[in-house]
Amino acid sequence: MSSTRAPGSGRSRDVHGVLKRVFRRNRGLFPLGTLLLCIYQVAETLVPIAIGLFIDRVISAADEAALIQYGGFLLALFAVIVITWRFGARAINRAVENEAHHLRMEVAARILDPRGIRLRSRVGELLTVSTQGTENAASALSAGARGIAAGAAAVVAIVALIMIDVTLGLVVIIATPVILGALQRVSPVITRRASAQHSAAGWASALATDLVSGLRPLRGIGGEEMAAHRYRTQSRIALRAAIRSARVNGLYTSASYTTNGILAVVVAGYGGYLALAGQISPGELIAVVGLSQFLPGPLGVLAATPRGIAVAKAASQRLGRILGAAYVLAPGPLSLPQGRRDLELSGVSYNTLHNLSLTVDAGELVGILSYDPHDADALVAVLSGRLPREEYKGTVLVGGVSIAEVTPEHAQRAILVEPHRTDLFAGTIGSNVCAGQPDAGAEQIERVLDASAARDVVTLHPEGLDAPVTARGASLSGGQRQRVALARALLTAPSILVLHDPTTAVDAVTEQAIARGIKDLRHHSGPRVHTTIIVTSSPALLACCDRVLVLDSGQVSAVATHEQLAASNEDYRRAVLR
Repeated sequence: MSSTRAPGSGRSRDVHGVLKRVFRRNRGLFPLGTLLLCIYQVAETLVPIAIGLFIDRVISAADEAALIQYGGFLLALFAVIVITWRFGARAINRAVENEAHHLRMEVAARILDPRGIRLRSRVGELLTVSTQGTENAASALSAGARGIAAGAAAVVAIVALIMIDVTLGLVVIIATPVILGALQRVSPVITRRASAQHSAAGWASALATDLVSGLRPLRGIGGEEMAAHRYRTQSRIALRAAIRSARVNGLYTSASYTTNGILAVVVAGYGGYLALAGQISPGELIAVVGLSQFLPGPLGVLAATPRGIAVAKAASQRLGRILGAAYVLAPGPLSLPQGRRDLELSGVSYNTLHNLSLTVDAGELVGILSYDPHDADALVAVLSGRLPREEYKGTVLVGGVSIAEVTPEHAQRAILVEPHRTDLFAGTIGSNVCAGQPDAGAEQIERVLDASAARDVVTLHPEGLDAPVTARGASLSGGQRQRVALARALLTAPSILVLHDPTTAVDAVTEQAIARGIKDLRHHSGPRVHTTIIVTSSPALLACCDRVLVLDSGQVSAVATHEQLAASNEDYRRAVLR
């Protein structure tokens, strides 16, 4: 029975197909590196065999001509070992690093996709998966290549032992699959423990991220100890998961080395018995002893390969959940018309909004006051264009086209919603201001700095725009972060800009300057093609608007200028005038 997927589900990748793609994407470097490592391992296996031949054919026979022949063979063998190891290891390491980079880029692109993804993962958990998880998944290339090379070495060693004595070869042939089969039964446990460790570490990272980002508010309400207790609890859970995983890995490693060591002792001991019995020559005894010392190496790698693949599989499953997550928005077939774009909401119902209808003409500067903050949040969510169509009723038209039928990329370039709580990135003030317009000219930057009153933030630092900013803008005050974020939004210059309480952390004088700056930049410089909507209760911002829409109980209850509403509406005065 065939199955269908809903449009925009985004599950173009099988949730378990990450490892397959890892190997398919490296179908050039991986075989080359594996071949070179196989040659390297085979050459290493031939060293004790060549030394045994050297003893029998040169030293025992006292053959000077054979000395040059076998001596040259040994030198060539060591040259092959050095060259193939260098270039083989380089090829595999390059494939691993490149693949880890590709996976990180895929995860980042998926998380930042304009369509959004349906994923219940916190920021810290996503960070853990995109760093440690990608490296673990890419390490499957290294584990696979070294496992194949170790297998080639084991095959050559077994063939050599059979040629020396059939019983010796049979002992290794029988013991090797028994050992590997027994160890393989532990792989599912390793996968589960590794997955549990990654999950616990992800939650600990998520809590740490939340704790750092909310440190100032926590201090204000005295909640540091409770938050720290939650983090300590999760950290202990992560520690226990890591210890359980390490315990299984340690037992696995010790068991593999112990069994391989026992096998090597048995092979060497039986070879000594054969030499004493006169059934093998001194050179063959040297070869047997050398191979018995060498075999634990490739057999140990073979034993560790299932563990490496198990860890990579656990990481790939977590990556697969992100890369295979369904999209929130279905990609629409339309693009928005060029030129002036008005905005119209008709019969919109979402959360606390009930059959809301409003129109904003192209070029207007409109203020929206909501008596209930939940109404404001719901309106901003609808205007953001990030809500799935099935989550709200009614239509949102931009330039006469339903926002639900427009490709997310076009929609989000035309209408930009700057949320009340914004984040800055680690870098500089300049890199944050220009994040949406990296090619902006100096004059454009100067204008948005003036309009957002962010010039004070720049001049406060000797480095100016090159002043460093730590992660999430923690090195700046709340008001400075708001002004830098506002400058960034203004520099993007979208057709429709929605600002949600952009001045709550600045003083009244700065708020007045920002109100004038927004109006001058977007509505007094050239033709009025830009539309600006400010969702706020700030009297300074509302006073600069062409008109103000009042939301009450999820609907528009009044429309007028700020002055008219302040003079005639008591509820408005109580909500706005300070």
